[in-house]
Amino acid sequence: MNFRRYMIVIAALVIASIAVAQADDVSMGSGAVRFSTPSNWVGIMQVDGDPEVRVFQVPDPSPSASTTLARISVTVKQVANLQDFNDYVGGAVAKAKNLKDYQPGSNASGDSNSFVYTASESGTPYTYVERYWFRGGHAIQLRCARPTSSQAGESWAASFDKGCRTLATTLNT
Repeated sequence: MNFRRYMIVIAALVIASIAVAQADDVSMGSGAVRFSTPSNWVGIMQVDGDPEVRVFQVPDPSPSASTTLARISVTVKQVANLQDFNDYVGGAVAKAKNLKDYQPGSNASGDSNSFVYTASESGTPYTYVERYWFRGGHAIQLRCARPTSSQAGESWAASFDKGCRTLATTLNT
């Protein structure tokens, strides 16, 4: 392989590694919302505008991971006031209640803007945790969704839930 071709291959590999770079520091809402994610969360979707959305896949080592998608998303929407925020939350909750096999869960945090529920995606039961904040003219939604009974086991589920709680703590400040 000649030197020029070698350099092209190296450049392509560097560009490919950047394209699949892991999520770390994230800024949304023109800098009003900032957070960091673990390096193993993979950014799989980004929507700019209003609302602005970031979705991260949390790797699930189970054999069923090829047919399920454990993910955490953050949505930031501009809202003018507390009433608009409450309308936004109400609309999101109404959408959740329309999911197949929706069942409300236990909200251990006791926060009135936190919701836990289960529902089905393509026949697979999922556990969802949604949290909402109103800050600086923005409605912020954190949505954590994972298969309810992952073959990866309780340790993986606990790790996923901990990551969700850690991100919630960051977004709450």
